[in-house]
Amino acid sequence: MKVVLDSNVLLVAIGKRSRYRPIWQAFLSSKYQLILSEEILHEYKEILHQFAAPGAAQLVMEIFTESSNIDYRRIYYKWNAIIADSDDNKFFDAAVAGIADYLVTNDAHFNEAKKMSFPKVNIISASEFLNLLSGLL
Repeated sequence: MKVVLDSNVLLVAIGKRSRYRPIWQAFLSSKYQLILSEEILHEYKEILHQFAAPGAAQLVMEIFTESSNIDYRRIYYKWNAIIADSDDNKFFDAAVAGIADYLVTNDAHFNEAKKMSFPKVNIISASEFLNLLSGLL
């Protein structure tokens, strides 16, 4: 299974006491491939530096470097699917480029992209993804 995680999901998933922790644990256990682009990595690092515990950003980046279940993608085409917050397009574009099974986000800005018939990206919430993962864990 190939997945793009919005930064809001990654941030809550790495917390040891978070109810979303199984999302991070499933990644660490190679239950899914994480699709990343340079833009997504940059945002992850920035968000983790701002909102996570000290050292978390460096640790997560090291895990990504070492992990065999990362699918790095260069983005050659920008779909501009999310008008309300164009900064979110990096996640949609990576999902299309990586042929993701799911784009996981808790951001309502993605609701407009859910209605697109082409390119079709399965956009689900972190709670919905947890339900999917429960069958794999």
